Amino acid sequence: MSLDLQASIALTRFGLGARPGEIGRARQDPRGFLLAQITVAGAPQPEPGPPRSRERLAEFRTYQQQRKRARQDGDPKSDPVRMAAQRLRDEAEADFLARVRLAATTDAGFSERWALFWANHFTVSAVKADTAPLVGPFEQEVIRPYAFGRFEDMLVASSSHPAMLLYLDQAQSVGPTSMLAQRAARNGRAPGLNENLAREILELHTVGVDAGYSQADVTEFARAMTGWSIGRPDHPEEPQGFMFRPFAHEPGARAIMGRRYGEEGEAQARAVMADLAASPHTARHLAAKIGRHFISDDPPASLTDRLAKAYLSSGGRLDVVARTLVQSPETWAPAPTKFKTPYEFLVSSWRAADTAPDKVTPIVQVLTAMGQRPFSAPSPKGWPEEAAAWCGPDAIMKRMAWSEAFAAQTVGQRDPTVLAQNALGARLTPLAAATVARAETRPEGLSILLMSPEFQRR
Repeated sequence: MSLDLQASIALTRFGLGARPGEIGRARQDPRGFLLAQITVAGAPQPEPGPPRSRERLAEFRTYQQQRKRARQDGDPKSDPVRMAAQRLRDEAEADFLARVRLAATTDAGFSERWALFWANHFTVSAVKADTAPLVGPFEQEVIRPYAFGRFEDMLVASSSHPAMLLYLDQAQSVGPTSMLAQRAARNGRAPGLNENLAREILELHTVGVDAGYSQADVTEFARAMTGWSIGRPDHPEEPQGFMFRPFAHEPGARAIMGRRYGEEGEAQARAVMADLAASPHTARHLAAKIGRHFISDDPPASLTDRLAKAYLSSGGRLDVVARTLVQSPETWAPAPTKFKTPYEFLVSSWRAADTAPDKVTPIVQVLTAMGQRPFSAPSPKGWPEEAAAWCGPDAIMKRMAWSEAFAAQTVGQRDPTVLAQNALGARLTPLAAATVARAETRPEGLSILLMSPEFQRR
């Protein structure tokens, strides 16, 4: 395979699309170009960064208190309440715009795609009001710093972050025989055990549904996690973030997936997570997902085996897994097989045109219309990877309409044939190049490029 084609693959398959000049810079050493982006410092951070999650959580609680008082006063739509709600929405949208601008302009496209993969793996969605302001900080505090570190560290960080604890209702989970449950029962209340986070850690985040765990394992893990919570808004002495509540923890030893865990309070759930992270089931589950994201909806078994072996032999080091992905022969097959999600399509279009958006509202509108509302995956499974989810007739028509409008706004006096060569390099087929060249206008030429099969797939 020529270096020209390898450079094109490096930018379009591993990265988020090529900007003018990038394929040329990668041509000398395409694999080295990608490997250089794998650093212990983690993935790039958007600028300017949003406030930390504790500040956002405090803001949301202030809004809740204002809304409660306004309802008691018979004025639920008072100006302070509306202003607080709008501020939270504005901050969440600013987080997304910062992330989009980073994706559209970064020189480390592979590193950014790697971070976005893990953000989707550990999905926290803005479909819940109390998590919406926390999705951006979650990515900055959990995903990006640990993107090339140990998987176990990212797992613990995600499971103890306020965004995840609220999204999957772990913050309210109480052990059935804990001191808190006994006291509540005396007062006529019955706080209960919540299994959501425990179930998703097993099913989605670690070993996967094929690992053979039982409902009893889910329940026992949920009991081990009781006490993992956040500070209460009416107790200012408590942290505005993660805290372990020993009075809510279910006492006793646990048996989970054939292993026994003694009563160690907060450390009990951490010990479970350490074993889950080290499991061969987790290695294969993650390896298959990585292959499905980067290479094919049905990744080669040889690639899954190689990635899983790298994971296990390194103790779950994600930088080692990333290097193995880059160096695996299966990942450099010439034919593009992955259909871009709406987000990937927009980002690669901005990169091809060497531009970046400066307003969030149009992005929110077009991504919502295309079925990928910002920060709002429909379930803890995250956004689907399979092409069938994104290439229906209506979805294609929406992409076409956006492409035409985008091309009209951005192409200016630039030659679409040059933009096509810069965007696809050796992946630009003679037919696609000729079709772009025959366009009657420059905007039409750019629009044809963006809607070509060569551009829609990576």
